[in-house]
Amino acid sequence: MKIAYPFEVSETRRAVRVAFPDLPDTWTECASGGEQEAAAALLVEALEFCVRQRFPIPRPTRRPDCQVIEPPLLVAAKVALYQAMRQKKLSNVAFAKQLGTVEGTVRRLTDLRHRSHVDQVEAALATLGRCLAVTVRRI
Repeated sequence: MKIAYPFEVSETRRAVRVAFPDLPDTWTECASGGEQEAAAALLVEALEFCVRQRFPIPRPTRRPDCQVIEPPLLVAAKVALYQAMRQKKLSNVAFAKQLGTVEGTVRRLTDLRHRSHVDQVEAALATLGRCLAVTVRRI
């Protein structure tokens, strides 16, 4: 699953507004020219909120009239792990038992702000029958 969300940019009197149509009530304002940075930070914050609250991650839609942004690699991997755990209805404790570790390790693997090693997230995904794929493209 590709995790790339469209975002809309609109101007207000004092700033530029950035919003994600697929992520309800997710918007911020920034100075003109800072839209990409604001969208990137806001996307991570919105995904982090979903994970912490144990909400499902909304699927991104195609919107040809919008710009699209992807989260950083480690964030995307952790979101994929969280989604795989949800699909298999695994709690942190149950998944920790599968991995042969403690619950705190799984909590850190799904904490979008924790600096896990990508190989740890990749190994956890493999345990759930998933594989992490990276695409490199020109920008």
